[in-house]
Amino acid sequence: MKLPIYLDYQATTPVDPRVLEAMLPYFHDVFGNAASRSHAFGWKAEEAVELAREQVAALIGAAGKEIIFTSGSTEAINLALKGAAEMYASKGKHLITSLAEHKAVLDTCKHLEKLGYEVTYLKPDRTARISPEQVRSALRPDTLLVSVMWANNEVGTLNPIREIGAVCREQGTLLFTDATQAVGKVPVDVEADHVDLLCLSAHKIYGPKGVGALYVRRKNPRVRLAAQMDGGGHERGMRSGTLNVPGIVGLGQACEFARLELADESRRCAELRDHLESRIRNELGYVELNGHPEQRLPGNLNLSFHFVEGESLIMGISDVAVSSGSACTSASLEPSHVLRAMDVGEDLAHSSIRFGIGRFTTRAEVDYAADAVVKAVRRLREMSPLYELAQEGVDLKTIQWQANH
Repeated sequence: MKLPIYLDYQATTPVDPRVLEAMLPYFHDVFGNAASRSHAFGWKAEEAVELAREQVAALIGAAGKEIIFTSGSTEAINLALKGAAEMYASKGKHLITSLAEHKAVLDTCKHLEKLGYEVTYLKPDRTARISPEQVRSALRPDTLLVSVMWANNEVGTLNPIREIGAVCREQGTLLFTDATQAVGKVPVDVEADHVDLLCLSAHKIYGPKGVGALYVRRKNPRVRLAAQMDGGGHERGMRSGTLNVPGIVGLGQACEFARLELADESRRCAELRDHLESRIRNELGYVELNGHPEQRLPGNLNLSFHFVEGESLIMGISDVAVSSGSACTSASLEPSHVLRAMDVGEDLAHSSIRFGIGRFTTRAEVDYAADAVVKAVRRLREMSPLYELAQEGVDLKTIQWQANH
């Protein structure tokens, strides 16, 4: 076992060696521009891109023609939200999203608000879920788009996308879902799930960084988007720019392996995740699960540890790569907006740790991580006067703290 151990698979994944192998020829031997139509170099590149389009489509139940290649999910989100807002502005200027979305969605919505659009932000429940009823009651005749993520990147909660999609379809409103964390981890079927727009990213599914895709429905209904990047009219005019052929080949291969291995891989990741959780819970008290106990990603485990500061815990387990629920910015230590939207208390939000398990995680690594966490938490709690009081049975909520003047 090599140190440090990587348990941050929701942040990014290593490129699968099989994916890398498929990409290599396109850097040097088959280096043509996929838009060069007059010679074999271009034809070969175009052929590779079209194969990748079919591979991406197959993973989500779409048709190849419905796949638009982008530089990743952030660009795809911008194209979907801004492109739809611009194209359908005559229908209305109202959008619906949730407070637990990725910043790429929230910041794009904020931008649209500045342009005169109105956005309703739905509040998730304590497990980070948005219900179809919430969407139904927020819909208006002038709602042009609903944007709800498939799986939450921090706590791993899965939203009931199929039911939300049915509500949107009934009302004739477009549904966009940020499926960056879900694709390749849980079954996704844009037809059965009534999804009109969906984004995904290669680097979350063992492909290269800097390439992703946007699914744009072609019929029932046909979705149209205003391009956000103009140029040579590549990608059905929706996204101009010379295609990143090696990256696209890598994305296609990553999708192909994800499709073929999804069931086995999900089961294996869920087993390792449950093993990690039970080890930590059996050896430590005062541990809370953030997110939904069942409806969650197989490889995501987000825990809060009472009486421990997340950043201190991360420093205490320095040879295990995980991420903390509070982003350490230069000026302030803000707890995650997702945990805040879920009403996780300030102290618990600050003590949350996200463990991400993936394709190359071993049981030995999980056991090593569990040992490291248990040891670090025990050490940090020994220094906590609050932990001592709790051990003595004092209800900390009843304590009146007095400020010294």
